Amino acid sequence: MAVSTSPEAPIPVGEVSRLIGGWIDRLGAVWVEGQITQLSRRPGAGVVFLTLRDPSHDISVSVTCYRQVFDKVSEVVTEGSRVVVHAKPEWYAPRGQLSLRAAEIRPVGVGELLARLEQLKRTLTAEGLFAAERKRTLPFLPQLIGLVCGRASAAERDVLENARHRWPAVRFEVRNVPVQGVHAVPQVIAAVQELDALPEVDVIIVARGGGSVEDLLPFSDEQLVRAVSEVRTPVVSAIGHEPDSPLLDLVADLRASTPTDAAKKVVPDVGEELARVQQMRERARRALGGFLDREERGLAAALHRPSIQHPHRMVQEREEQVTALLERGRRTLGHLLDRADSELVHTLARVVALSPKATLERGYAVLQKPDGAAVRAPSEVAVDEELRARVAEGEFRVRVAAVPDDADSGRPMPPRADS
Repeated sequence: MAVSTSPEAPIPVGEVSRLIGGWIDRLGAVWVEGQITQLSRRPGAGVVFLTLRDPSHDISVSVTCYRQVFDKVSEVVTEGSRVVVHAKPEWYAPRGQLSLRAAEIRPVGVGELLARLEQLKRTLTAEGLFAAERKRTLPFLPQLIGLVCGRASAAERDVLENARHRWPAVRFEVRNVPVQGVHAVPQVIAAVQELDALPEVDVIIVARGGGSVEDLLPFSDEQLVRAVSEVRTPVVSAIGHEPDSPLLDLVADLRASTPTDAAKKVVPDVGEELARVQQMRERARRALGGFLDREERGLAAALHRPSIQHPHRMVQEREEQVTALLERGRRTLGHLLDRADSELVHTLARVVALSPKATLERGYAVLQKPDGAAVRAPSEVAVDEELRARVAEGEFRVRVAAVPDDADSGRPMPPRADS
């Protein structure tokens, strides 16, 4: 309910505090989730004091509960644990302070945590934060490596010692931050962003040793994952051991199974690289030597060919072949001409033998009617019909004096002719 106030009619601070307390009392009991950042259990005291924090929004609230409520979960709940609390909001009017009176505390189990992480993983995957095309290639030889890890931790020692053993000239820019607990996420984010802002840093390694699922929860925090996805410098995730897989592994450009593995993947081994260079030199030398040997053998074989040593021999061989073909062509053509001449002579002889002129030269004559038709039988002519007689040396005209009566008998009878 609104309260009417004015500069002339203000209300006391105590009244404001009392009104706030009344409004909060009407809220009723609620279920609240958060992470325990402070835990105070005084010996003999019947009340336990907690501080419940929301890591995503960096907001904390005080929680009080009776000892018997907390003793039910005291074996599994410590500082840094995520819990769900059923509590009623209370307003302490003298101090103007909000707190929660817990009636039940439930630790957030590993199964539930994993289910939430899986849901967050699906959400970020759908947004494309884990896409392969977002991954950047690490530089072959980084000059300056940013390292985010716990102070004086085994992870820091493993990365530094292994990297310097592999490449003594490598340099590090180290940022020591909490790697578990309520302050881990914001400080890791700040360290990564600070290293990303340094232009000389070529790659950033976020390293932590092994631990429980709850210990590694900061490296699956949504804020940290999104912050890493936005940096321009390649990031290597080296969290826990091989079976551990926080969401940071998925958004990072390279995932290392351990901090030692991160040093091996980021920094090349100087001994291995020198050996590899030597091997490449030997391979190049052998390849070049083999190539020169093959070319030399090929050149020698080419120089020993007859066409190179005796270049005119091929022309001479071709000349002999052309001469032989020419002679063969001449012989073949001569045979064909001789055969054609012989055939022509025989054909001419046959033509001559069959020619009427040859018959006429033997004394025969051909009688033709005026229309040129040859007379073959006496019945074909009539008395006083004029015929033309052809002989070997010319022709002359004859007249039929008489036609025998037996002209139809078919027996030959020489006609009488008048010139």
